[in-house]
Formats: sequence, structure tokens, C-alpha cells
Amino acid sequence: MFVAASTYCFADKSFEEACQQLVDLEYDKVELWFSEGSEHLKPQEVAADPERFAVGYRETTRLTPIALCLEENVDLGTLRGLTKVAKLLRVTQVTIPASPIGTPFNTEIDRLREFLAVTSEDGVRLSIKTKTGHLTEDPHTAVELCQSVDGLGLTLDPSYYICGPNRGRDFDQVFPFVYHVHLRDSTAEQLQVQVGLGDVEYSRLINQLCHEEYNLALSVELLPSQDVQSDRLLEMRKLRMLLDSLL
Repeated sequence: MFVAASTYCFADKSFEEACQQLVDLEYDKVELWFSEGSEHLKPQEVAADPERFAVGYRETTRLTPIALCLEENVDLGTLRGLTKVAKLLRVTQVTIPASPIGTPFNTEIDRLREFLAVTSEDGVRLSIKTKTGHLTEDPHTAVELCQSVDGLGLTLDPSYYICGPNRGRDFDQVFPFVYHVHLRDSTAEQLQVQVGLGDVEYSRLINQLCHEEYNLALSVELLPSQDVQSDRLLEMRKLRMLLDSLL
């Protein structure tokens, strides 16, 4: 396993500034975050010209890209373009959101099968994020989705199981399906707290991932809306050092 950080940690800045902040914090691997609602990276713009983005990325930073993460659902054409971006950057992991709670299970299965067919063409793995408000907010449903769509995985964000409507409930069943991990510290009452003051059992989580022979990224994903700038930098440094010490 290795430590990375998502550019979402600096979603309130430009992509170039976000990359520089991560370099300054001594991260060397990065997850690229996409959202149409931000001035960061817009999925449709990037997907329209994958080659141009790949060239521009290499001119912007030396950070090693390890994953792409989409904040919102996209159409198949946009996903196809982003998968090309992933291939050009030698990235093999893309995270998309699951559909909102209330979406019929079979409808979601059909959508995910279509999306997986697109990413598989370029050898890119597809996962859905475990998050409150989406079908994956329930660990059992998250596992059922993966079992129903052969090759689909999960991006585990334990904060939403610690703090969400299923708080206190065991979620060990998701570990065999984990393709990627997002981390911050959380309590049952707060989605994000200072590192060391929350309930995320990092050592236990890493041991469970090791048991499943997971050897990929632990991606730091702080929520920029919940921290002032000075705290954010400090917390990102603390979490990197903590994870490094456990690996």
C-alpha cells in the first residue's frame, strides 16, 4: 500500500495550485478529482480532448497520478473520454458515484454494467464510492451491487459508515470488494475532525486491507468546506505521516 492525496482537498483552488500544495506537503502521488460544478477539473472539458489534457498534466506537475474520481454521474461519452485520459496517464482506477437512494436496484445494475464495459475496454477498473445519500450508504447494498456486476469494486470511505445513518454498524463485509480508499478522521457526530480525535481505526483498517491482499492507494481526501486553510495543511501533513508510519 502507499499514501496518496486527492486534489479534492484543494477543490477551492485551481488544479495547478492544488498540485503545488500537495508537492509542498511532500505527497508524491495524486488522485485527480473532477466536477462540473467547480473551477478545478471539469469532466466534459477534459474528456473532449484526452491527449491535450495528458500533455498539459505532464507540463503542470511531476506528481504521479494514481486514480480519477468523479463527483457527479456522467454520460457514457464523457466516461469514455476520461477512460482515455486514464490510459494516457497510466492510471488504472476510476471512481464514480453510485446512484441516489431510491434508484431501483435493477436500473443501477444496468447503468453500472454499461459503465464497466466502457472502462474495461482500456483496462481501467471501475469502483463506486461508499457515501451517504447513495445506494452504497448501506454496506449490504454496496456488496450486492458488486456481486451483481462482475468486475465492479468499491471506493471505501469509512467516514460515511462511521458518521452516516448506518453508524455503529459493522461494515467488514465490504473489504473483499475494495478497489480504492478515501480517508479522513471522523466521529459518529462529525464527518471530519482533527486527525487523532476521531474514530477511524487506521491500523485495523490497514490490517483488514492486507488480509484481502489490497496493495493500492490510501488516498487522503479532506473536505475543504470543513476546514480553514491553515488547519487543512496541518491535517494533511499529520495524516500523511500517520499513514506512512503504519505502512
